[in-house]
Amino acid sequence: MVYNVIGTMSGSSLDGLDIVFAELTEIRGQWTYVIKASESLPYEPEWVEKLAAATTLPAKEYLLLHTAYGHYTGQRILSFIEKNELDHKVHFIASHGHTTFHLPGQKMTAQLGDGAAMAAVTKLPVITDLRSVDVALGGQGAPIVPIGEKYLLGGYQFWLNLGGIANISAELPQGFVAFDICPANRVLNELALQLNKPYDDGGKLAAGGVADAGLLAQLNALPYYQQPWPKSLANDFGTDTVLPMVNALRISVQGKLRTYTEHIAAQIAQAAGQLKTAMPEGPAKLLVTGGGAFNTFLIDTLRQQLAPLNIELEVPDALTVSFKEALIMALIGALRWRQEVNVLSSVTGAEHDSINGALWISH
Repeated sequence: MVYNVIGTMSGSSLDGLDIVFAELTEIRGQWTYVIKASESLPYEPEWVEKLAAATTLPAKEYLLLHTAYGHYTGQRILSFIEKNELDHKVHFIASHGHTTFHLPGQKMTAQLGDGAAMAAVTKLPVITDLRSVDVALGGQGAPIVPIGEKYLLGGYQFWLNLGGIANISAELPQGFVAFDICPANRVLNELALQLNKPYDDGGKLAAGGVADAGLLAQLNALPYYQQPWPKSLANDFGTDTVLPMVNALRISVQGKLRTYTEHIAAQIAQAAGQLKTAMPEGPAKLLVTGGGAFNTFLIDTLRQQLAPLNIELEVPDALTVSFKEALIMALIGALRWRQEVNVLSSVTGAEHDSINGALWISH
């Protein structure tokens, strides 16, 4: 079976909307993919503002934003279809939406982006709410990408995504596990903004700074890092808990960037080390994707921390680095279309594996 799917992902770092058009092929349970078109569309300043403030809105205003963002996403997808001459080539759309409230302890998760609005604008079937059933079943609803790593990106023992939040997946003898490690680009980008840069290009600013040992120890001692998996982080952990700790210290912004980069690498190495104890002995390979994979200084720092653990770090081609999550949303949509499991309970801690996604058809 061949599925021509548009997948979309809006990252917690508010850098924009990732869209891919992927050809997904399934032959006797084996999946392959080709990314036929892709684009990362930065949010206009007013949308960054709206999305950042979403969780502070009264209920009516929040629901109006949910609808407006659905229409906005639909229009962006429509432009993408026209630009890449994909008329009559797309079978359906799988849209992750933009996460606002994520409260798995209260069996609730919410993503902005009304599927009905998207279906009305694009005149295509749309699949949204890709985490809700898992959360209703007592799962963390995150990370959900491991199903795609399992089916599309085999040959590794670890998969690391460096987005707004760093999360890791691993294949253990008892099944796939995955969890959020720590805030990543969400904090680094906020610090870079203090120097009027949208992000720290290649980690050059951090490389020129001096780490503060006291702050590093304070960050590494945060209680979340001692919790067992499955576990996941809300977007605001980085902005509400971590950033105030970093900004409270009177050191240079470059020093803060250097310290936080070392913190990310230390937490990833700690998580990988814990996971590796449950694996057969010997060398292991870790695949890194997400925007942070372009942060050369972070990757070099991480490579040094992983070497003593006998874990080799690999960064794939730029297209897979940038669009892995949107690609996997397309796969999750295809599995939902086939009414097959698309979120793994071994990862999220839910009662059982589940089929997630609401299907919206406008005509």
